[in-house]
Amino acid sequence: MRARTTGRMLQDPKGGSFWFDAGAVCLDFAHTGGEGRYAVFETLHQPDDLAEWLAQPPLGAVLTVPVTARELDAAKALRQAIWEAAHARAARRPLPAEAVAAINQAAATASLVPELVPDPAGGSAGNATISRWAPPVRATQALSTLAREMIELLSGPLADRVRECASDDCPLVFVDSSRPNARRWCAMERCGNRHKLRALRARRATDPGSGRSAPE
Repeated sequence: MRARTTGRMLQDPKGGSFWFDAGAVCLDFAHTGGEGRYAVFETLHQPDDLAEWLAQPPLGAVLTVPVTARELDAAKALRQAIWEAAHARAARRPLPAEAVAAINQAAATASLVPELVPDPAGGSAGNATISRWAPPVRATQALSTLAREMIELLSGPLADRVRECASDDCPLVFVDSSRPNARRWCAMERCGNRHKLRALRARRATDPGSGRSAPE
């Protein structure tokens, strides 16, 4: 039914794409678009866009009921609330009351319900089972599941590991679930490498001889 990994491919409006793992599905969802200056990153333009995102792993919520325009609006409201709460937590500020209320409201709705069903592939003994979300599967249930995950994150042992990318111009937020608790960047191939390149240029600027071969 669901993979146990998180992360999505993000598109840069200026061109290119990169893999970003926010460490939690709810935080991945927070990066599907935004308001104001973040509107250029919007990916949930139509109800079907939301259905497609929810169907992808690790959530794997293949909806059996079409998404409505009202549910798309509710999804964007929850997304904004998760975004604001995550950034507040990363900055060690009090959580915005409106964001908390929106997350709680979404979580109050019935969530996705897992169930065991026979594996269509059978298995060696012919009695293998798999898990899936019990139908009917609605968008509101998936949003409730995301909201509940956010509540668990903000109230659990990883709450102090919610942080923003260390780059000065990158607002991406993630939870560092790694054992060393040393993650600084949204992605090494993006902001991590940019930081290394800037540091190298700075060293060369202050030391004209750095990076050159020693005279023979």
